[in-house]
Amino acid sequence: MRIFHVLGEQFIELDELPELLPDHGFLWVGSARREFEVRSLEVQTALQRWVGGQLVDLHISDLLNNQLPSHFDYTSWYDLMVFRRLAAGAGSESLFLGENSGTLASARQALSDIDTSPVGFAVFDRVLVTVHPADCAVRDFFAQRLLSLSASAETRGNARMPAGPADLMLRMINHMVDGYLDLRRLLTRQLGYLQQELLNPRSRFDDWGVLLESRNALHLLEDVCEDQRSAVQEWIDALDEWPDEANAQARRERELLRVRSRDVLEHVERVLTHVRRLEHSAETAVQMHFSALGHRTNDIMRTLTVLTAIFLPLNLITGFFGMNFDGLPFIHESTGVWVAVGLMLAVAVVLWLVFRRQRFIGGGDT
Repeated sequence: MRIFHVLGEQFIELDELPELLPDHGFLWVGSARREFEVRSLEVQTALQRWVGGQLVDLHISDLLNNQLPSHFDYTSWYDLMVFRRLAAGAGSESLFLGENSGTLASARQALSDIDTSPVGFAVFDRVLVTVHPADCAVRDFFAQRLLSLSASAETRGNARMPAGPADLMLRMINHMVDGYLDLRRLLTRQLGYLQQELLNPRSRFDDWGVLLESRNALHLLEDVCEDQRSAVQEWIDALDEWPDEANAQARRERELLRVRSRDVLEHVERVLTHVRRLEHSAETAVQMHFSALGHRTNDIMRTLTVLTAIFLPLNLITGFFGMNFDGLPFIHESTGVWVAVGLMLAVAVVLWLVFRRQRFIGGGDT
């Protein structure tokens, strides 16, 4: 568990939960999910001292639930946001060395490594409690980033520190949404490989399990993004219902929160659009595969039909000269066999030229 005190342009990490809430600024308490479960009583006691209220037991369960979808809830003294991140699993970037390289095994592993673990935020007026997965780098990333901003403010005075807990929450959510870019590249690569395998005329694609897993993964991502959008939209609606601030600085901070919230919503919608585009691309690849397969089957059947049509007259000629009658022409002549062979070749060539002219076989005139 890491505790930070944000005061103006200062960002200070504390060793333990303070006895009292500082007079100015706000506190950020970031914890891994298992650590929060173990120390939840300590956090609840600290919240009671700081703000005079604790997290509702149901919300504690939500923060500890690793399968909870993105959603928003609120009480009279704090807001609760659960936001599922979209991230590639550890080591997934090495599965595809190039934009179009890969194997079916690496594509399957890439799909199974997609991580959509939830991150929980409890937003008080002057306290932010965040609960992260064990391997989540968001907390440490923002801790290091805000420390750098604080150092920059001391030297150059141009840092932009979070104005409050809600501002910090929106920044972290926006960072998680932007982190989808790595997952997008991974999905694009593996889906591109599957599409190439589907449309490659020299390959016999038969691993439909990977393709089915791809579609299921995209459906899952679409559901996650829709839940994210609904949660952010509910947050924006709740933000509009907050009481008006008295001073101009507070009103400006409130307006900045609305702007940042709309920006986060726009990023989530962009991710949702991309997921749907990938899903449509996968569906189109399957349709094109069956269309190409049907076209290939039609070509084979047309070739066989043309060959059959060419050999039918030849069978007729051989059947005619194979009849047991003494009066058949060329039967008793030494050149009879060559006349029959020449006649069959002439018929075959004429039929081949006619079918080629009609474009029943490849290479005909346009």
